[in-house]
Amino acid sequence: MWHRRIAAVVTVALLGLGATACGSDESEGASGSDGQTGNGAFPVTVETEFGDVTVEEEPARVVALGWGDAETALALGVEPVGASDWIEFGGDGVGPWLEGAYDESPTMIDTLEPEMEKIAALEPDLILDVNSSGEQDRYDTLSKIAPVIGVPPGKKNYAAGWRDQLETVASALGKTDRAEELVTKVEDEFAAQRKAHPEFEGKSISIAARTSEGWGAYTDADQRIQFAEALGFTNSEAIQKRAGDSFSVDISQEQLGLLDADLTVAIPIYIDEAKITDDPLFQQIPSVQDGRVITFGDDAVRKAFSTGTVPALLYALKRVPPLFAKALQ
Repeated sequence: MWHRRIAAVVTVALLGLGATACGSDESEGASGSDGQTGNGAFPVTVETEFGDVTVEEEPARVVALGWGDAETALALGVEPVGASDWIEFGGDGVGPWLEGAYDESPTMIDTLEPEMEKIAALEPDLILDVNSSGEQDRYDTLSKIAPVIGVPPGKKNYAAGWRDQLETVASALGKTDRAEELVTKVEDEFAAQRKAHPEFEGKSISIAARTSEGWGAYTDADQRIQFAEALGFTNSEAIQKRAGDSFSVDISQEQLGLLDADLTVAIPIYIDEAKITDDPLFQQIPSVQDGRVITFGDDAVRKAFSTGTVPALLYALKRVPPLFAKALQ
């Protein structure tokens, strides 16, 4: 199945290899004035899918392995000593919205099969694997090195949304005050965009991705659909009714008509954008024929839309809604 073949790599990595520098508005919003606001009360106990985890002291050496965990820690004012780069940004493994956020570059750790010896050599006192697969074997192996903050309860297979991820990481790092500030900032920005674009309310949207192996469409368990829903859209009924317990569903080439909606978003993954736009069957979709379609030509915007961390959301919220509005016109 499409989502089983690529869920652990490409669908979480999603969107091209380029990056551009970002303005100071997003970076300041991500890190805050001092980045160190917190409760300062340890020990703390964090609920995870694998049971409660107690962090006895404020972590000094954090390894961030889950999708977006490193960006979330940085947004809270904590620099991981080791991190995984799920979206292949290169460099420090974070998006352009966090360019220069590290004082000292982290050691980069592989994503699907993290190098346990490399992690152990970093002597972490805490491992973040929050937005992750939630596999028991992975958790058990990492737990032999240091305490692990795994996926939130019920959020396996990369299903931790931005808020769950933020609140879980913040609890473990003793930064819940800062997390509350960031939640307010994101919610305020969503509210501002809804006010600026009342035309989004109640409109249907389908968000799909194409790889060399085929098509998949996202369900409301995925943060991309959640982003659109927070702007007032509703996920395509034709897609949503096919949803199981995964964040995506397979779409065959002959079923591309299922992607018809008030707005259709199609994301190329490691393929040419033209592989989508020149596809005769894709061109026959009514929304595509009508021009109500986005394929995200800007790599940085595509990556921000896919990453789903607070810094990425703040970057995307300045750029994606105008694209949606233009396509709807």
